[in-house]
Amino acid sequence: MERINQTVTAEEIKRQQFFTEEISRLPQKPESFFVVTYGCQMNAHDSEKLAGMLAEMGIREATRREDADFVIFNTCCIRENAERKALGNITWLREIRKKNPRLIIAVCGCMIQEPGMAEKILKQYRFINLAFGTSNLHKFPELFYRTLNSNCSTVVVEDRDVVPEGLPIIRARKEFAYITVMYGCNNFCSYCIVPFVRGRERSRNPGMILKEAESLLHSGVQEIMLLGQNVNSYGKDLEKPFSFASLLKELDRMEIPRIRFMTSHPKDLSDELIETMAGSTHILPQFHLPVQSGSDAILKKMNRKYTRMQYIDRVRKLREAIPGIGLSTDIIVGFPGETEDDFEATMSLVEQVRFDSAFTFIYSPRVGTAAASMDGRIDPLTASERIQKLILLQEQLQKETMKRFIGQREEILVEGLSRRSDLEVSGKGLHGISVTMPGNEDDIGKIRSCRITGLKNNTLTAEKV
Repeated sequence: MERINQTVTAEEIKRQQFFTEEISRLPQKPESFFVVTYGCQMNAHDSEKLAGMLAEMGIREATRREDADFVIFNTCCIRENAERKALGNITWLREIRKKNPRLIIAVCGCMIQEPGMAEKILKQYRFINLAFGTSNLHKFPELFYRTLNSNCSTVVVEDRDVVPEGLPIIRARKEFAYITVMYGCNNFCSYCIVPFVRGRERSRNPGMILKEAESLLHSGVQEIMLLGQNVNSYGKDLEKPFSFASLLKELDRMEIPRIRFMTSHPKDLSDELIETMAGSTHILPQFHLPVQSGSDAILKKMNRKYTRMQYIDRVRKLREAIPGIGLSTDIIVGFPGETEDDFEATMSLVEQVRFDSAFTFIYSPRVGTAAASMDGRIDPLTASERIQKLILLQEQLQKETMKRFIGQREEILVEGLSRRSDLEVSGKGLHGISVTMPGNEDDIGKIRSCRITGLKNNTLTAEKV
């Protein structure tokens, strides 16, 4: 189906505000809500928007989903396990409803946008009150109003590529904030469902992004993370093209203490972006650059549009321009047709590049993607053996690469108390690596100086400076 590009207008925002006000006056509205989030940072940010809209309706946030009258599952469908987990938890809530007949259950996010899922919800999960796709997030007040005034389930999945603006947000942390700079993806990697559930690439107006960043800066935010399925493509679809590097330069001038971004596609990583990072004051020396495979044959089948050597060249340029940069990646094992030689090519690339961290996955077929119909499916036992070998290698290399930080001074943004001790705090360092150091609740939300003294698994340990 051809998708329709649409900017959310001021009139539409006003329309949704009308429904927000109407819900706030409804005697049958829920007293409390809880949002369960699966998947990526984009989903986490969408959940912050849902929380913001519900707060404007006069509904408070519950501390536990068992105590809420309204539970929203914001879902992911990138891998089959995420989908299965979400559906399992949704089914579990049906039992909770027996104790709380007032309970309203909603499901949204990428899983609902997946082909055939809306029909499945209507047939197999009739206890769900409301389901809507990623293109309908800005219409949540209207859909929720319809649900509260109906005895039937409300299921809406529109095939529109929208650029929503002006949605209220309740951020999970006061010192840290997400800013979405673009939506969707045009790459159509053969394994990936994102273009089908998040739509085509569409960039936000740079002026709106800068305005949001300025507001966050004045509110005391210490760090922002710019979000997009492929931030390197930002601005290409605007009426007046405006590159991602140009956007970063403008943000860097605003004196926001810390700026990160993700995710980047290797084929679109420009020299201009690397030079911008190297010459910046506030863009942190961290880069997430998914490689997916070290085999040219598999990269071609994945439709990644770069070769192994081109990827390694991008890594070389990053490290030459920004010495010590923190580098992370994504890797898929067991892609259809992956031979032992293909897998060993991935292993050798990991050994050559030496990532600070790697998110590793066994290939999961997604309905509607090109790879789902490919021959050469790898049997589960072989795929499991391969990923265990890859994880073991990455763990060994990670310990070696992280030793370079020992003795160095580091700045961390404290996120909270350590899970192991109330006398320690943890947060992210400049290079995107978790650091644990002595501290207390007074340190939370602040940038603290420390000196790295050691490492424990995938975390650095430090002493206060």
